[in-house]
Amino acid sequence: MSSKYVFTKGLKELRFLFCQSSEQSAATRSFLMRAYPTMKKHNPHTPIMMREAAGTLPRVYARYGLSDKQIEEAVTQLVKASS
Repeated sequence: MSSKYVFTKGLKELRFLFCQSSEQSAATRSFLMRAYPTMKKHNPHTPIMMREAAGTLPRVYARYGLSDKQIEEAVTQLVKASS
């Protein structure tokens, strides 16, 4: 189980947004209670942020340190995928 929580070196930040009481965010809260200690143990220098706000739908954002060319390629792929 623990090896799946080892992040790539390119990951600069992982951010979870969710509601602290809604049923929609229950799975996110449950996941974080179970997995956060393992994720942090295997990735001590990667910020893992949890933002709770009433009425917020659960979301996860990952921020990567990409070069100019990598950003252009990623945006191009997103545009192609949405067409």
